[in-house]
Amino acid sequence: MKASTLLKLLGLAVVVALAYAAYRLGGSVIEPKVAQRVGRIGLTPSEIAANGPLPGDVSLYAKELACQQKIPTPGYYASLNGAEISDAQRSGIFPCASFLGSRDGPNSVYAWRSADDYPGISYINNRKPGELYIVGGEYPTLEDPNMAGPFVAKADAATGKQIWRTYLDNLNASGRWIANANLNILDNGNIAFAWSNQIVLIDGDSGLILKHNTLPSGEAPTADVNFKHLTIAPDRTLILKDQTRPIGCTLQGTMAIIQCGMKGMKQPNSVLVAVNPGTLEVLDTLQLPEPASSPHIVTMFEGRIAIYIGMNESARRYFWDPISKKLSADESWVLHPIQKGQSTATAPSIVGDWIAFQLNGAGSDTVSSSIVVASQKDAKKVQIVFPFGELKKGEWSFAPPKAGADPENHMIYSADMGMGKVAGIKIDPATGELRVAFVLDDVTTTFQPVFGPPDRRVLLLTSMKRNVEKEPLKAALFSANYKEQLTWRDAMTGRLIAESDFFEPLAINALTPPGFGGRVYFPTAVGKGFYVLQVMPRAAAPRS
Repeated sequence: MKASTLLKLLGLAVVVALAYAAYRLGGSVIEPKVAQRVGRIGLTPSEIAANGPLPGDVSLYAKELACQQKIPTPGYYASLNGAEISDAQRSGIFPCASFLGSRDGPNSVYAWRSADDYPGISYINNRKPGELYIVGGEYPTLEDPNMAGPFVAKADAATGKQIWRTYLDNLNASGRWIANANLNILDNGNIAFAWSNQIVLIDGDSGLILKHNTLPSGEAPTADVNFKHLTIAPDRTLILKDQTRPIGCTLQGTMAIIQCGMKGMKQPNSVLVAVNPGTLEVLDTLQLPEPASSPHIVTMFEGRIAIYIGMNESARRYFWDPISKKLSADESWVLHPIQKGQSTATAPSIVGDWIAFQLNGAGSDTVSSSIVVASQKDAKKVQIVFPFGELKKGEWSFAPPKAGADPENHMIYSADMGMGKVAGIKIDPATGELRVAFVLDDVTTTFQPVFGPPDRRVLLLTSMKRNVEKEPLKAALFSANYKEQLTWRDAMTGRLIAESDFFEPLAINALTPPGFGGRVYFPTAVGKGFYVLQVMPRAAAPRS
């Protein structure tokens, strides 16, 4: 072999070796980049911007917890959101929750999805900073109409990584009607949880079931009761009420009440039950005169523990006596706020001396929704407002969430998903007179929580967008054929401050609760797990 040929072959070998080395070296850089790009497929712009878990502003954790511990919440764990909706009054007010964005300038909303999946989420609560509790498995979807659950889970508050999950039922095996169940953390850190006609006490640290009991269903068939409505009285007694499924209905989920009701099926009457929080012993039972599909609230009135309930045809007050261990009806406080054509009153809200009810909780094709307030001292003193005017032919009014309220600012919030409107309403604290302060075009089935101190309240509203623009709203709702976002607004004017990307829908009548450090949780019912959201002022564009 000639020397020149040998040199050429050696040179070629060196080139090949260098090329291979470059390929291997480049591959080690390229492969992670490719994997990173693949991992970003399907992410929203706000998730791409966050690029990882959102811990919020950790410097606020201790301040927020200390703030909350100064607010009396007898029976409940003193946390930002230890109760299903903030307190025994289910007020939806979170005065110690922080808003990190700008109220006057542009904002960015960052988002990150939980590391683990929690199918059919309805509620999320927190205990200490870093701890998150989740209820799921009781919201049927088109993909999974008979999902296993309910379950209660504990997760890391930033990543959503599961710590433990305790399954409590499986309708495929038990045959029970499984519908939404709320979440309340007791002052000792444990969880009292009820579903169907069952109740358990769960260790908040380990998820271990400590106690169990069966609840009486009263006049209703056991197969058609769901003790979703659990609140804690000031003496720590658990006050529960069931919602009832129309007799003959075989559908699952809370929406079975509405869907079977539309077919003319009749609901049996509900029952009120008092339970010992430590032993789960049933202390007393009181049969109610009507179905009561919406939750009750518990408060103090003239030194007595009062329970206010909105029903299908009336609104009433009951008392719990911790000495005699008896429930009783207050026959002096009964009102009939529902006009002909309207449907059930949703859970009441307390606004000073007044009790507010949102009507059309089960929907109406003939009469629009209204807000009714009645004096706690005299049920005959009533004020009414129709914030969205009359219902036009072919329209549908559907207002399932309770009226939001801010007693310190004399505000009530009303959301009618069917009419696609949300209103802020001013109430005169002396007379109860109602005046519409603002009306927004906004389609939402969820609660209207307010965050922050009284002089800087921020109103949180979700907003739905149909995937098929011309699809009837009712059809889109029942098929979950829409996306949903979260908006932050000035609570006094409704002015938009910040808005998130659109995500998978929340459970109907769900809540977007606060997290420590200025975060908000967005629990999707049909998506994978939940989103952690955080608002920050938008950085100014660099000057050229």
